[in-house]
Amino acid sequence: MRAARFVGRLRFPASQQAGYTMIELIAVLAIFLTVVTALTTLFVSGSRAELDANRRFEAQQNARLALDRMRRELHCSSGITKLDGTPLTATPVAAIRVALPSHCPSANGTAITVDYQLAAKGTSRWELQRVESGTPLPIADYLVEDEAFTYTAESSSSRALLHVDFQVNVNPNEGWKTWRLVDDIVLRNTLRVDP
Repeated sequence: MRAARFVGRLRFPASQQAGYTMIELIAVLAIFLTVVTALTTLFVSGSRAELDANRRFEAQQNARLALDRMRRELHCSSGITKLDGTPLTATPVAAIRVALPSHCPSANGTAITVDYQLAAKGTSRWELQRVESGTPLPIADYLVEDEAFTYTAESSSSRALLHVDFQVNVNPNEGWKTWRLVDDIVLRNTLRVDP
């Protein structure tokens, strides 16, 4: 006699079946979203910090280049005055007029006058412009002080000089990020005064 075979499926209770419950899926999803949110926040803050650093570097570099250009022209100049032609005093001003003789490289063979002036671009923001023949050319931006030029007349011990103080900040609300570029430019074509 043959033994009868039992063919059929074994049934297990629902708690013993393989798979994940809805609570486990929700818990894993919550952890995943927390990690992704943290990574996204880090990425966004890193991108903003890089953008801010690039803007500050560009503003500082433009101020350096503007000061270098001014230095070259002032070393060659035959004199500086206020925009109305009156002599400069020891008080800070926002604009100067530079007389360039024809032998200066930027004069291109003819005597010219060039104005360096700070133009308001908003609250606590000024732009340094180089004005030649009535055409303003922006050469530096994000300056936070409008009176950047102070003149010292020649004396028996020194030639005349122009004190330049550029304070650069792309976000003036954050004063601790202000970068300062200060220089004294000697006017080489001035003579010392005899005592």
